[in-house]
Amino acid sequence: MRLDKFLSDMGAGTRSELKKEIRRSGVTVDGKVIKDPGFSIDASSYVVFRGSVIEYEEFVYYMLNKPAGIISASDDDRESTVVDLIGEPKRRDLFPVGRLDRDTEGLLLITNDGALAHRLLSPKHHVDKVYYARVSGILEDSDIELFRDGLVLTDGLECLPAELKVLSVSEDDYTSEAEITIREGKFHQVKRMFSSIGAEVVYLKRLSMGPLVLDPGLEPGAYRRLTEEEMSSLGL
Repeated sequence: MRLDKFLSDMGAGTRSELKKEIRRSGVTVDGKVIKDPGFSIDASSYVVFRGSVIEYEEFVYYMLNKPAGIISASDDDRESTVVDLIGEPKRRDLFPVGRLDRDTEGLLLITNDGALAHRLLSPKHHVDKVYYARVSGILEDSDIELFRDGLVLTDGLECLPAELKVLSVSEDDYTSEAEITIREGKFHQVKRMFSSIGAEVVYLKRLSMGPLVLDPGLEPGAYRRLTEEEMSSLGL
């Protein structure tokens, strides 16, 4: 791997900034000053940048409690993204695993591991995704059956069978609370499913994805690295 790419991937700076710093003798590799940005290194190389050791990590994994109002993207010229919320020096190859709507909160995995993302998102793997929803409308037992049988939406989309658990119903303000488990992730799917039975989602939060469960200690906008136990549950 090129020295400048390695430093950029590890979050030390942009490629252009790093090339200048390398040429100014700001980097050593295995104790020797290296002025060539294209110098080849490997995972075992001992790299020091501006007096700090830069250790190689092939993959990184963050659990984020996504707040409302932030878009699920790696970068955007006009708006803040979920990757922007990762405040520590970060790699330039991070991305969110799947998307949550702008106004949807909850669990989001931020990583640079494309193979894991594919495993979690591929429809053929049917990974459970659990959401808490507050809706305008009264949910009934018949709706549970409709979800279980697999809804057909107004535009003809056939949804896989899903699990609907009604948590509470308020006749006074005509609202219901529920948990819904889906095994796919089509565009605005949860909102569209509720809409098809005459209920409008007014609040939506993802609670889990596969074995990964949102840490209740994470406030909206907060993040942390996955624990060893969580990584093991994902087969890492």
